[in-house]
Amino acid sequence: MAALALHFGTLPTELDPEQVKDYLFELQQRSKTPSQTYFKHTVYGLRFLLKTEGLPYSFLHLPTIAKVKKLPVILSREEIWRMLQSAELLKHKLLIGLIYGCGLRCMEVRSIELQHLDFDRKMLHIVQGKGQKDRYVPLSEHLIRGLKTFINIENPERYLFNGNQNRNIEEIDVLSKDFDSRYSQRGVQWVIKTISKKAGITKEVHTHTLRHSYATHLLEDGVPIIMVQKLLGHERIESTMEYLHVCQLSDQQPHSPLDTVFTLCSRNAGPK
Repeated sequence: MAALALHFGTLPTELDPEQVKDYLFELQQRSKTPSQTYFKHTVYGLRFLLKTEGLPYSFLHLPTIAKVKKLPVILSREEIWRMLQSAELLKHKLLIGLIYGCGLRCMEVRSIELQHLDFDRKMLHIVQGKGQKDRYVPLSEHLIRGLKTFINIENPERYLFNGNQNRNIEEIDVLSKDFDSRYSQRGVQWVIKTISKKAGITKEVHTHTLRHSYATHLLEDGVPIIMVQKLLGHERIESTMEYLHVCQLSDQQPHSPLDTVFTLCSRNAGPK
């Protein structure tokens, strides 16, 4: 908005629609423009400005921005295993295991309290997740063994993972904005990024990548999509159905037709 105001020497709300159209057209035509992202954020900025001024989008005839549909990055089970093997600290193994093994969001894994762990029923109670909704997810027996060991060693008082107890300088943790003792979002992200690189994974891996992989692998294991929706805490089934585009179901495993050509034709042709 500052660039737009400086370009015309006036407030954006004082421009007429034709001036805004010309400016946006110029952004798209610039040979050295960074990307379409700058154009989109200019439109988003104008929308926000109009909203704060109580004006409709039609006031400046702003163009619609088509939402780019991207499929999530999914890790294979072998890549998950490599990450678990590459994590040296038990704390890091548990972070990976909980995010992937329970399909947690970053905030949810940071907010786990001791009282949320039910080892007898092998369940984790996720309190006030996205959309202010509670849910229960199963806990792996492997996770339970590690969690019991970790709790005995670290003696956490409230939250399972606390900040400012790091052993690595690179993992300097910062307290959250609420100034509580939880492990910070940046700390969790650092762990996932660092260990995925250490495991030799070339894919772009974020904390949410493990959650995507959890949902996809459950569908591949034959878990009904309605159950996966509940485990993920999705309000709309459409959000869960996106994983159907990336999961490989056993009865319809995708393959290259070239493999079929080699299998059938090489058999008939005999050795050459």
